Amino acid sequence: MILNNWKRYLLITTVLMLALTTMAACGSSSKEKSEAQTELTVLLDWYPNAVHSFLYAAEEQGYFEEAGLKVNLQTPADTNDALKLVATGKADLALSYQMQVAISRAEDIPIVSVAAIVRHPLNRLFSLDSAGIQTPKDLIGKKIGYPSIPLDQLIVNTMVESDGGDSTKLNYVDIGWDLIPAMTTSKVDAIIGGYVNHEKPLLEKEGMKLTSFDPSEYGVPDYYELVLTASEAGLESKSEAFKKFIDAAAKGQQYTVEHPAQSLQGLLDLQSDNFPLDAEIEKQSLDILLPLMDAGSEPFGSQTEESWSSVINWLSEHGQLAKPIKAEDAFRNL
Repeated sequence: MILNNWKRYLLITTVLMLALTTMAACGSSSKEKSEAQTELTVLLDWYPNAVHSFLYAAEEQGYFEEAGLKVNLQTPADTNDALKLVATGKADLALSYQMQVAISRAEDIPIVSVAAIVRHPLNRLFSLDSAGIQTPKDLIGKKIGYPSIPLDQLIVNTMVESDGGDSTKLNYVDIGWDLIPAMTTSKVDAIIGGYVNHEKPLLEKEGMKLTSFDPSEYGVPDYYELVLTASEAGLESKSEAFKKFIDAAAKGQQYTVEHPAQSLQGLLDLQSDNFPLDAEIEKQSLDILLPLMDAGSEPFGSQTEESWSSVINWLSEHGQLAKPIKAEDAFRNL
């Protein structure tokens, strides 16, 4: 009898030890998995809209998680601060603009572009059909609204000069970001600073008939409108995580190309009261954006030295850079 009790005791003790060992192993595995996940803070360039569909698709489809990443997508309080927040290590990555990256590097802000997201200009020159502007040089004698940004004036000046006009005769009206009201009230005859995927469909929804001019067809380099940026220090310490992020984002973009309606709906489902979206406008926007984000036979996000050189040379020729910079320092394909 005593022997049987002893055997029962040994059996129970063995089972308990195995159970505890299994629980400890599971806990350790769970802890290791948690520790292996890299957290990244990614700043958007603006409030969430169609151009960000690929990021939210990557999150929704679990591509970031599969890559071992915990990604926090955030809208900065002031989108002009995104590059500085990345440069100072307060964020890991940020969506910004190719020309702004070049200008920032010339001001000794250690920022680097790691992917081209929108590969062609979205910023367009729009004019009212009623103004009779057939080509950029017809802007002479008209009122041109711009959003307080000298670079936008330079874009229009270049377009007019490329078209054979005299840019010194142009009449600019600083309208801040009231681009749409300025057009709907005929305060101006044309605007620069509005995007072909946003302001244009919104103005057309208001019944406005517009003529659109692409800067890259009139002397301005065919630049990357939107790029993904990192700091030089961040690239030193987190380049592998950044590469994983870009790979996962590329899967998100492919999903968006193959399932645009589902991808856009995922974005719409996440909208907040602070940033309400018009589903019809965002659908038009995504239709416009997808071809402009297509890298063709190259990997999603790939960049060329030729693109960076042409942008840097154009900015330098027009006195926009505080000091000379090299194209090869401004970008990196991970």
